[in-house]
Amino acid sequence: MKNIAIQASDLDHARIDGTRVYLLELLKRFGALAPNQAFTLYHKGSWNPLLTPPKRENYHEQSISFPYAWMQTRFSYELFLRRPDKLFLPIQAAPVILPRDTEITATIHDLAFRRYPETFPRKDLWKLNFMLETAVKRADKLIAVSESTKRDLLEFFPELPESRVTVVHHGFDDNFFGTRISQPELVSVLTTYNLQPTTYMLYVGALQPRKNLVRLIQAFEIMKRSVPEAKLVLAGEEAWLAQEIIRTWEVTPSRDDIVLPGRVSFETLRILYQGARVFAFPSLYEGFGLPLLEAFASGVPVLTGNNSSLPEVAGAGALYCDARDVSDMAEKLERLWGDEALRQELVKQGNEQLKKFSWDTCAKETLDVILS
Repeated sequence: MKNIAIQASDLDHARIDGTRVYLLELLKRFGALAPNQAFTLYHKGSWNPLLTPPKRENYHEQSISFPYAWMQTRFSYELFLRRPDKLFLPIQAAPVILPRDTEITATIHDLAFRRYPETFPRKDLWKLNFMLETAVKRADKLIAVSESTKRDLLEFFPELPESRVTVVHHGFDDNFFGTRISQPELVSVLTTYNLQPTTYMLYVGALQPRKNLVRLIQAFEIMKRSVPEAKLVLAGEEAWLAQEIIRTWEVTPSRDDIVLPGRVSFETLRILYQGARVFAFPSLYEGFGLPLLEAFASGVPVLTGNNSSLPEVAGAGALYCDARDVSDMAEKLERLWGDEALRQELVKQGNEQLKKFSWDTCAKETLDVILS
């Protein structure tokens, strides 16, 4: 029996994002996949109720609070105290000081702050680079969530042997987003946002510069000349450097047709997806891009950028645009809005693409890397 430590403190956070969903989905499966292994889940305080991992006989929860630099201090100390056989770091960060006899696996989600440093607060760049460099230096094995992320890793760390990097795609469970909502319930919820089914295009994610929302708003404004009835929903909370996005929304002539609902529940999110005519995800860079799969499961045709991991994840299930070209984005949005045959074909292809991604497969392949 191996003792496997897992850094699970991200599941304490109030905000739910893709990396936290990733860890939770793995923890739903690790214990059953390896019933003869012992897992210790380390975190700082209390789980987010929506991110609480399951109870299993071979799971031991270790809540260890500490007010300062938790990973580099209290967590590191605990690893020396317990000396686990294996350590899994599901985010691209690692303690500087670690027991030599503990084998370390770390997941690298993206190198967005290397590709687009201007889309991050300057005060955060040093920390992000430090965490990434420490993870790459200290981990014996690295998991990249896409071939795109692996290529970036090998480009920015040319001394890194390719043999240390294994690609394991995120999974997806379409039971939630794939469950159809009744038309009366759909209409009832959408009406609270002054929306009707199939009259809006949807973006889902944080409001921050890398998501390219200023250009999306500008493209929407151009599209409105030909499709005046269209609306745009930007579903997500304000994150870092959101000021320009908000300013652009405030001054655009179609402001009243752009809905900013902020953070919404999973139930509301499912309804927003299923009511949308088009899903727009013109990000400048993604390590993976889970919202693409959510849209596929919801039966919504997708427009996305032809960059980073987006073509790898979306495959033939999306219409692609140059994410830096507002005119191209507007043209593709208008085409997708008006072409019923294209929308139906993309929904069909999206359903096929969705079959390539499974949390069961992701968990098994991840655990294989950790235990190998």
